Amino acid sequence: MSTEQHAASAAEEIVPDTKDWTWVLERPCPDCGLNTPAVVREDVAGMIRANAEGWLALLGGGGEDELRLRPEPAVWSPLEYACHVRDVFRLFHVRLNLMLDEDGPLFPNWDQDETALAERYGEQRPGVVAGELAEAAETLAAAFEAVAGEQWLRTGARSDGARFTVESFSRYLIHDPVHHLVDVTGARV
Repeated sequence: MSTEQHAASAAEEIVPDTKDWTWVLERPCPDCGLNTPAVVREDVAGMIRANAEGWLALLGGGGEDELRLRPEPAVWSPLEYACHVRDVFRLFHVRLNLMLDEDGPLFPNWDQDETALAERYGEQRPGVVAGELAEAAETLAAAFEAVAGEQWLRTGARSDGARFTVESFSRYLIHDPVHHLVDVTGARV
């Protein structure tokens, strides 16, 4: 079976992640090493940019076959993780704008696993993903840089009841791309 076939056939083998990761707002993550509660909100924009640089190096440093290869059938490939991070940056920009523009919005649901299948993450072109990830990261970083004063206290909620302020939302966000870069590279924070 070719690498491309392995990536395509393995798509349905991913076990959906149903964990509530909001616990990272209370304690350091033992898997990636990020001490999310200690993240300073004003540092998040720079952390987004630094994380994006790591993804760009990864996407530019390997061949397409290597980027598409899953380490195990139920674990995303580096390319699939990069697509996910790109989409997380896009989604969190939308949600940040909702929090800044509306009073206590309820975020629309997003199923990351369904999106990965529908968008065929494993078949996307690494160069295109790199450009889109860089753009999404810069857009989100600039949006967080523009947050000031009382805006950090504005709120929003997920449909599962998890509530965030813009400040806690910024810290919750940064854990995801950092954690996934560690998933792919093995280099803890």
